[in-house]
Amino acid sequence: MQESSLESWRHEHNFGLQQKKNERRTLYAVLITAAMMIIEIVAGYMTGSMALLADGWHMATHVAAFGLTLFAYRYARKAANNPMYTFGAGKVNILAGFTSAVALVLVAAMMALESVWRLIEPVAIDYSNALMVAVVGLVVNLVCAYLLHQGDDHHEHHHHGHSHDHSHSHSHSHDHNLYAAYLHVLADALTSLTAIFALLAARYFGMPGLDPIMGIVGAVIITRWGWGLIKDTYPTLLDRAPDNAISETIKRTIEDDGDGQVVDLHVWKLSGHHQAAIVSLVSDTPQPPEFYKQLLMSKVALAHVTIEVHPREVAN
Repeated sequence: MQESSLESWRHEHNFGLQQKKNERRTLYAVLITAAMMIIEIVAGYMTGSMALLADGWHMATHVAAFGLTLFAYRYARKAANNPMYTFGAGKVNILAGFTSAVALVLVAAMMALESVWRLIEPVAIDYSNALMVAVVGLVVNLVCAYLLHQGDDHHEHHHHGHSHDHSHSHSHSHDHNLYAAYLHVLADALTSLTAIFALLAARYFGMPGLDPIMGIVGAVIITRWGWGLIKDTYPTLLDRAPDNAISETIKRTIEDDGDGQVVDLHVWKLSGHHQAAIVSLVSDTPQPPEFYKQLLMSKVALAHVTIEVHPREVAN
């Protein structure tokens, strides 16, 4: 058989990883955030504002996280068709999101410790300049959040199949890698907002202790965001089944519509928005695998399906 005729039977594992727009938006966010990070760190030292300095170093950790996000996009695209990856490199984006979430929790812990220390050892602050830089930092964070949110706000569904035992369908939904970067920017915006609030309270209402207290509150909120993202990503890294509803739908479709009995079923995620399944079934009147594949594809969005069909007398 000619090589060209075999191409249509080969499996594509580039599961929506060439997300050029998301990668470009993340690059813009990195450049903007890095510039603001330098301004805040320098201003923090010059004004004596620990809130501003902490926000600047907080931004530095997020610049590193954005770098990880960009690396994940580019590595995933480069390794998409690498035969060393059995089902493609879709999980590299999940891994990047998980790593960023862990970094987010660690940053929150450092913020909390810094805030406690500032309760113990207050410092004099140049409020006017510190407030001006904090407001600019907040605006920059909101702009970056808008850029990243726009890239994660589209949900498209594409389906296509091949007439062999495997099938492919593509459904683009949540990009955990981009969402992690988005959470990092929101965390930056939150720290800028709390810094502004604390600086205003300290300057006009004689409440200098509110600055570190608001830092602790911000750290708690950021920890919750990070922990939520960890819970959202680790199941995919461990190949945990997406949810019972998908498995039940597959079983019901095969057994009710296909006159078969599912004896072994594996469902897992290949990336943040693509799922795969291996189905082993027995039947008194077995049909070709393509028959069961078409049944499944009409009910469940799966990117990769393998069907094993056994006559019941053989199974017994």
